This record gives sequence, structure tokens and C-alpha cells, in this order.
Amino acid sequence: MGKLQQFDITFANNKVVYGPGESISGTVKIRTANSLQYKAIKVNCQGSCGISNKMKDSSWSLEEQYLNSMLSVADKGTLAPGEHSFTFQFVLPVAIPTSFEGPFGKIVYHVRAAIDTPRFSKDYKAQRPFYVLNMLNLNEVPDIEQQNCAVTTKKFNYLLVRTGTLMLKTRSDLRGYIPGQVIRLSTEIHNKSGKDTGYVLASLIQKVTYRAKRPVFDLRTIAEVEGAGVKAGKHAEWKEQIIVPPLPQSALAGCRLIDIDYFVQISLKSPEAVVVLPIYIGNIPVNLTPTRSVPTSPSPVSSLVPGTTGVMPSAPPAEEDPQDELCAGGFASEEIPTKSHSQQDPSGQPVTMSPSAFSHAPGAALPSGRRPDASAPLFCLSTGATIPFFTEGDVLPIPTSCSLILPPEYSSCDYPQEPPPTYEESCSSVNSSFNSGQ
Repeated sequence: MGKLQQFDITFANNKVVYGPGESISGTVKIRTANSLQYKAIKVNCQGSCGISNKMKDSSWSLEEQYLNSMLSVADKGTLAPGEHSFTFQFVLPVAIPTSFEGPFGKIVYHVRAAIDTPRFSKDYKAQRPFYVLNMLNLNEVPDIEQQNCAVTTKKFNYLLVRTGTLMLKTRSDLRGYIPGQVIRLSTEIHNKSGKDTGYVLASLIQKVTYRAKRPVFDLRTIAEVEGAGVKAGKHAEWKEQIIVPPLPQSALAGCRLIDIDYFVQISLKSPEAVVVLPIYIGNIPVNLTPTRSVPTSPSPVSSLVPGTTGVMPSAPPAEEDPQDELCAGGFASEEIPTKSHSQQDPSGQPVTMSPSAFSHAPGAALPSGRRPDASAPLFCLSTGATIPFFTEGDVLPIPTSCSLILPPEYSSCDYPQEPPPTYEESCSSVNSSFNSGQ
């Protein structure tokens, strides 16, 4: 650095995660070996989003800015040899989106400091990133505590002349979750044919839409569970669960260039049939009060808290539902065994998680408007995106190491790629199947 021995930016209380409307303050520390003349010492607080049609491209095709504040902490003078400190403070806007980083774009925030020197002298610059968490309260989403349900029928031919009918129905216990909670899925398959079906697959899918001139859809399979097929002429039930890993929240309030959606997709091979359940991922869990109670859960709520007991992503005991239309006709219901689970240790042992693996104790409802203490916990990266993810330890950002919360290897992104069908489109396909069968 020549004359400059130190040029750093530090935030008050080592805080790196902030909320909209909060004040961000800190200190610019400078240490010089010799006298240093300057025209000005300035601090700039910036936040912006940039997207591109090319992966990992820093030349954005579209950009939008959320804040750009400049503060002059010293005007024209000379820095004597030694240490110098200059304080700064900025107030963040009340409508800024959560930090995010993906292959086709990012939402980033940083504080930059610059020492402007006289002509022909070298200017000095330093910068420090910070992160914004704009909390998504799931309780503000209508009917979030209700079950999510989708059904489809499939008519198919086999052995050239025979016709069979298959009905696929699935439901989830809620329509919204936070990282660490468990998505409980119940799937029923009615095989009215003389042919065995292929395997059934449940997938948690993230769809990120980059709204460039030519929109890009980035689809990632976050977790997968595979179950066995259904014998000919049988009605079978499959109950499974998927642990929600640390993920960016649904949507990105305040951002017009990037959208985030999540789906649970249940697909059946041979014959091919698919149903899709749109879900929300948020930061404040659904408040299941007695007046807003979730349907009876097959496992205790305590199993949602990682670290207390190992969460075994296997099928809970089957529940009888005599009123279900799929059980009509006196068909005996069988239980579908699970063949593989991407969130299960290859050794077959349940994966246990530290209580610090999530931003707060999963399953514990936070009071509305309350934020986790962002001054003590820290920031990590996971699942291919930059999100405020809290853990214990050093104050510097560190990568996650828990294999449970990392998605399967995602080596490439197909572009362009169509998003999975919406809930309404899924319902429309059901109606068309019924009409074609009549």
C-alpha cells in the first residue's frame, strides 16, 4: 500500500446483517507510515441488483439501484503518520430487498471508502459488504395454515389394446414453511390397471426467474425422495417428509428483476403423471394457535427442533381416511416404501443437526415483527444463493459444511427452461383429464 499500512472498514458491534429502515454505522480506520495529503475522504453506501442472460457474467444487461448515499468524513488536509479513525452512519430505506446471489444475477450491498489524493498521486479504496434481511412473515399470506392439495388422473394404454386409469393425489400439511421445518407430504395412488407403475418421486424445487429482456428460469432440485411403485389394481399411500434447508425466501419484496418461487412436485414414472404444490418459504413461521391449528401431525412438534432428536426423513405411520374418494370401491390401501432420500445419510442413519444450523429454533413462533438478533449470529452461504443465514462462531462469513443443507450437485443450468406448472394449471389438467375420460 506504500504510505498506507491499514485502510479498513468495520461495522459497529461487528454486525453484518441489517433490516430495512435500520441504521448502519461503523468506522474507517487508516494507518500511515508517512504523511499523506488528501483532497477528501469519502464513504459511500450502495445497494443494487444486476442480472444477465449469461451465467456468472458481471456485465449486467439490466440493473436497478436501491440506495446510493455519499458522506464526506474529511475535507482536504494531511494525514500525519499514525492511526486515524473516521466514523460514518447511514439509514437504510424501508423498502429494500433481501440480499441474494445466483448464477444470473445478484442483490448486493456494500460500504466503500476512498481517499482522494492530489493530482498524479495514487487514490486508495476499500470496501466491505453487508447483508439485508427483509423478513417474510408467513402469517401475512392468506390461508397459509391450510393444507395444500392437488390431484390428477391419467388414462394410458398398455399391451397395445388394454386401457388403464391412474389417479395421483398429494397434499402437504401447510402452504408455508421456514428453514428447519418439515414439509409433511401424503400421496395416494390409485392404479386401476393391470400394469405396475414406475417409482414415485417427491422433489422440492426452487425456481428463480431473472427478468431480463429474454427471461431466464433457473430450476434447482433442492431435495428428493423416491418411493417404490404401485402394483396393478392396488390403492397405495406414501407418507414422507422433506426438511427445508436454509433457502432464500419466496419472492424478493422490493426487487423487480428477480423472483423466487418454490414447488413440491410429485411425479410418477410409467405412466407419467405429475402434480405440483406451490409453497412459500419465509422467515417467520406460521402461528398455529388453537384457532388456526394444523391437521393432526403424524409426529410430535418437538421433532422440528434440530439437535433435540435426529430427524429421520422416513414414512410416518399410515393414517386411515375412510372419507377419501380414492378409497372408494373397497380397495385395500397399501403403504409405499421409501427407496432413497437425498437428505438421509448414505449409511442409513438419520442426520442430526446442530441447533445453530438455522436462524432460530425451527418450529418456535417468533412474535410478529421481531427479528433474530443479527449482532451475534453470523452469515453463511448455502444452496447456491446468498442469504442471511445465522450460526455461532467467528464474526466473519464462513461456508456451511453440513451435507444435509446442501442441494444435490447442480453442474449446469438448462437455458432457456420452462418453469413447472402452477397450481391453477395443475387443476386445469385435472379437469381436462376428467372431460377426456367421459
